[in-house]
Amino acid sequence: MIKGLLPIGSVVKLKEGIKRVMIFGVKQTNEEDNTEYDYIGVLYPEGNIGLEYQYLFNHSDVETIYYRGYEDEERISFIEELDKVYNN
Repeated sequence: MIKGLLPIGSVVKLKEGIKRVMIFGVKQTNEEDNTEYDYIGVLYPEGNIGLEYQYLFNHSDVETIYYRGYEDEERISFIEELDKVYNN
């Protein structure tokens, strides 16, 4: 599933969500319960307006992809390395 992760900058709507969310990180861990999530995002178009408005979610929670973020060779290498870590 690592290779299917959306790039940062992607804008999505979550299932039962009201506003869109922009992804700003992948494979994030909730420090309170040590649960790992595919993404962390902030409200779109507002951006980061405080910790209480940052959302951890999984790829399965995404209902609609409005915009796919920037991808280049550096991101491809990062995802390949991340995939090795998770599959070894």
